[in-house]
Amino acid sequence: MDGRDTRVEALRLKKTVVLIGMMGAGKSAVGRALATALNVPFRDSDAEIEIAANMSIAEIFSRDGEAFFRRKETQVIDRLLDDTPAVLSTGGGAYMAPGNREMITRKGVAVWLDAELPVLWNRVRHKSTRPLLRTDNPLATLTEIYERRVPIYALADLKVPSGARQSVEAMARTVIGVLKTRPDVLMEAEK
Repeated sequence: MDGRDTRVEALRLKKTVVLIGMMGAGKSAVGRALATALNVPFRDSDAEIEIAANMSIAEIFSRDGEAFFRRKETQVIDRLLDDTPAVLSTGGGAYMAPGNREMITRKGVAVWLDAELPVLWNRVRHKSTRPLLRTDNPLATLTEIYERRVPIYALADLKVPSGARQSVEAMARTVIGVLKTRPDVLMEAEK
């Protein structure tokens, strides 16, 4: 026996799992672990945008503005949702657009990684790669973004609490448990 978890291997993903939530909620890290556990590709909409634009998200924001970035983000998410089922990590603002929410629910399933503000602040406060937090008071900015976005994130198809003390692998297992409640998304593979 090779020690692999055969219960996870016996699952088949039928729709792309789109991880949504605030910056620092763990979308990329949990997404990679989830994709590995389900043996499907991991995709990151921000990384895909950076590849297409040949510049960082911060550079796109600076050169072209947030509205331009959001249009490109919608195009990339649409393209990625049309690909084979995978785990897709999105930027924190992607789910704010009504068109994106509708598209994600129609073509995939939105899973909100719900982390509380102190956890998020602890995870992002030392990162210089967050263009929205390049302000005089980044905590106040994060708080304002959090308060504006949480009611929209609450519209997600599924919600998974993201705690400070939970490992990435444990979070991925928790997401799998929640996905199992949706046989249209994740089902036992035929043997």
